[in-house]
Amino acid sequence: MTDTAEAFQPLQDDDPRTVGEYRLAARLGAGGMGRVYLAHTHGGRPVAVKVVRSELADDPTFRRRFAREVGAARTVKGAYTAELIDADPEAVPPWLATLYVPGPSLTEAVARRGPLSETAVLWLTAGIAEALQAIHGAGIVHRDLKPSNVLLASDGPRVIDFGIARAVDATAHTATGATIGTPHFMAPEQASGGEVSAATDVFALAQTAAFAALGRPLYGDGPGVSVLYRIVHSAPDLSELPDRLRGLLARCLVETPEERPAPAEVVAFCREELGRDAGAGAGADVWREIAGPQATVPPPVTHPEPAATPTAVHTMPVPAGAVTGAAPYPPAGPYGHPYGAPYGPFAAPRPPSTPEDRRSRRRRLGLYGAAGVAAVGLVIAAAWTVLDAVGDLGRGHGERGRDTAASASGTPGPDVDRPAGSGGAGKGTGEGTDADVDTDKSGTGAGADADAPAGRDTGAGGAADADGKPRAHGYSGLMLTPDNSLRYGDGTVYDNRKEDIRFSCSAVSCELESDTVVFTRVYGDPGDGTHDMCDLMTANTKTRRVPTAAIAAGTEICVRDQDGNVGLIVVETKSTAIPKIGFLRVDLTVWRKT
Repeated sequence: MTDTAEAFQPLQDDDPRTVGEYRLAARLGAGGMGRVYLAHTHGGRPVAVKVVRSELADDPTFRRRFAREVGAARTVKGAYTAELIDADPEAVPPWLATLYVPGPSLTEAVARRGPLSETAVLWLTAGIAEALQAIHGAGIVHRDLKPSNVLLASDGPRVIDFGIARAVDATAHTATGATIGTPHFMAPEQASGGEVSAATDVFALAQTAAFAALGRPLYGDGPGVSVLYRIVHSAPDLSELPDRLRGLLARCLVETPEERPAPAEVVAFCREELGRDAGAGAGADVWREIAGPQATVPPPVTHPEPAATPTAVHTMPVPAGAVTGAAPYPPAGPYGHPYGAPYGPFAAPRPPSTPEDRRSRRRRLGLYGAAGVAAVGLVIAAAWTVLDAVGDLGRGHGERGRDTAASASGTPGPDVDRPAGSGGAGKGTGEGTDADVDTDKSGTGAGADADAPAGRDTGAGGAADADGKPRAHGYSGLMLTPDNSLRYGDGTVYDNRKEDIRFSCSAVSCELESDTVVFTRVYGDPGDGTHDMCDLMTANTKTRRVPTAAIAAGTEICVRDQDGNVGLIVVETKSTAIPKIGFLRVDLTVWRKT
């Protein structure tokens, strides 16, 4: 890490200036859970502050599990972990702060310097295994151990992002049947939707160590579905690994989790291989060489940064349970803080606030947001109703789906692994929350007969393509509301609640649900939801509910019924700001076995 500008990015207009009692000095990066910033304690020690994404923060289940996992993570005190020092699961949005680790990630180090030496990999493996001992000892399974979650300080590795994986996995990921993690570093049981345990982290440890030794993922590159298939169905090629590592990693990579060694065994093996160097401080020289010169950490912020423009404002998500939508952030007071109180090690102290003060303030903000957004939601609902009626008049009575001809929509034909007429994930408006109304640019509508098909079957007949795969049958423009349901086998929407797939809303959240099919959300690039991917990812899934909090236009959801027929749902439009009139418009592809 020799380039300070590369390590510390300036704050952007949409970044907050304070989080809790921390003044933000720079942006460190972003990940699946949120953005990470550099800040400082009152004593001047640098910390990494992670702010949760709004779509996760809007999920009440996530907040409960996040609070529980933060509590467990506070007990982790390992020498090779980035210690959690502060958090506020009830904040809007939630956040946590860990000690800042001055060093590159393993991914960055290998990209700059190439594969690590055999000795360095042994030190690395021992350090990560010792970190897993501390993490597992607190009752936590990491679930997303990979090179980018291992930072290389001058005195050894630090494992980060533990204690939050299960909170995310249990809501927007596990709730949809998918698994948190990176395909190239998953274990077989994780890739196929099975039970995750401490042994899953041991498998990921071996993959991470192999990456450090080889300079590339052990199971190769390529599309996520191809990598997952190799992890589940084939043994890795260990022939290019150093001799002293091959036997250990082979034990860690066995398919049966119970046969993998415990982290303590891994530490003992590495120390034995390192011999006298293991206790003589030789590792420090290794890590200084790998980590390289440390970047200069920006100093604590002691005064506010001027706004980019005089009218710049920040937006803040509405608390869970309120009517969601965009609400203006409170105007900045003195020192640039929304409540007029300065923070930072050299700033005048703010009068202490009690938990009741913070809860009261959040309640007030929630009421402000709810009052403002309710009117906006009603306007949106009225506009949609008018557009919907116009669409029905122009399209004629009886057919609820849009024209799925490839020439009109610009989408692939029915024989490819995409829903005909879906237009791909690229037509969405991004990662919306429950407040979003992600409009479709193609011009579709809803309404018509109670028993009319909601989308046209674009399958060309026959049970299989020439390559032996089940033939794709596509249904587009399916409108799901709290009053109807979708028959999975033939893509027909009925005005009852008896069919396979239903859209339901409560006062605080909405979801897709079923008694007959299982769901798995696809995480990856648009178009990853192919027959092979869905067949693999739904093989062991038992989940029958998909919360809409983390769903946006373009989201892909794999489906499997009791007969093994695999399908793919692609979300076109989501409107859940007002649950009583909420809806999902989706495309469906079913690969029928017969």
